[in-house]
Amino acid sequence: MKYRKLGRTGLDVSLIGLGTMTWGNQNTQSEGHEQMDYALDQGINFFDTAEMYAVPPSAETYGKTEEIIGTWFAANGARDKVILASKIAGPALPWIREGKARIDRKNILEAVEDSLKRLQTDYIDLYQLHWPNRGSYHFQQHWGFDPKFNPKEEEDNFIEVLETFESLIKDGKIRHVGLSNETAWGCAKWLRLAEDKGLPRMASIQNEYSLLCRLFEPDLAEMSLAEDCGLLAWSPLSRGILSGKYIDGARPKRTRIEIETRPEHRLTEQCNAAVKAYLAVAEKHGLDVCQMALAFVSAKPFVTSNLIGATTMEQLKTNIASIDVELSDEVLTDIKTVRRDYPVPY
Repeated sequence: MKYRKLGRTGLDVSLIGLGTMTWGNQNTQSEGHEQMDYALDQGINFFDTAEMYAVPPSAETYGKTEEIIGTWFAANGARDKVILASKIAGPALPWIREGKARIDRKNILEAVEDSLKRLQTDYIDLYQLHWPNRGSYHFQQHWGFDPKFNPKEEEDNFIEVLETFESLIKDGKIRHVGLSNETAWGCAKWLRLAEDKGLPRMASIQNEYSLLCRLFEPDLAEMSLAEDCGLLAWSPLSRGILSGKYIDGARPKRTRIEIETRPEHRLTEQCNAAVKAYLAVAEKHGLDVCQMALAFVSAKPFVTSNLIGATTMEQLKTNIASIDVELSDEVLTDIKTVRRDYPVPY
């Protein structure tokens, strides 16, 4: 395994991180435990979860993933071997805190306590803001993104949140903090306020990034490198779309998109064509397409950890093994050609 620094925290996290959001829905508790056992044995020390999981999100699956991680900690005493990340949900989900969930002091204090109980631990290494109160262009909302917010009100809220994090860090309940699904403006504002007021600094930003979704470039990529706020790349296989299993409308049973309850905006004609083109690149160079896609993400200098997810052990083993794949200049040239043809396929 390879490791990279988590911001300026001094922590070394595995370049392949273990995403967990299917546990409690697509995966059982025993399957989640098996994945954690294997990942830890392969040198993965960074696990990412959220209070919102399992997915697709619902009142019935809320908190289930954290509970499964908690039972694993209780069973094997491996808490000190894992750098654990979780997240507080932003507004929108009616079953979280009676529909009053947002990023503020009251919600953070309640959410942290509840996550700690489910996770059966005394502390969370990296506590992240799952999405901003003001909304963002993520989750395929970039086509109609029209930011409308009061910058002063947002700044006041950011200060309140950072002060809350400071108190939680002093209490030992969280160690470090990070962003998720943030914009360049938001990231810059969080970092500036922390510096100006001597408050906890955001160590990372967890946004979608893959061969099919490169909205992180160029501006946030530059910020990540210059400000030591690295990317934790989520959905590096675009919900498994890059595997080719959804080509031409296919919907294998019990796959993520087949069971998804929300609209899926990724499956466009352009996306279908782009996946076929990436499959052709992988075949041309004798590569597994998923390993090629993951190796592409892992090689980016602004990526701190590449968050893989899997519903089978076969997928997990293949995905983790991508750490040993290095893409040649010829492969990268072909990838660049596909990107020029399909720059924003969804």
